[in-house]
Amino acid sequence: MILREWRAEVRRDKLDAYVAYVRDTGLAQYAATPGNLGAAIATRHLDATRSEIVTHSYWTSLEAIAAFAGEPIDRARYFPLDDQYLLTRPATVAHFEVADGSYTPPVP
Repeated sequence: MILREWRAEVRRDKLDAYVAYVRDTGLAQYAATPGNLGAAIATRHLDATRSEIVTHSYWTSLEAIAAFAGEPIDRARYFPLDDQYLLTRPATVAHFEVADGSYTPPVP
């Protein structure tokens, strides 16, 4: 299993709206891609004007990620309204092998 991690800085006053936007765009497209095993959004405030957003998505394989992200798979994928919210726009994401037996699926 592969964990895909993307993170960026967001205008703090727009964080809640951006989380909703990411849920409706990125997470929805993750879920629609065969091989996606789930995803989560995490946030934290950095200071009075900036927050950080992180998405973690879980995938069966690098090929499944490529079906979502295209090639190269470590290139970050952005959506049309991202620039209205983002202070940073990292060019890449990170991928990690999930240690055997360490993934606990969400409880329905």
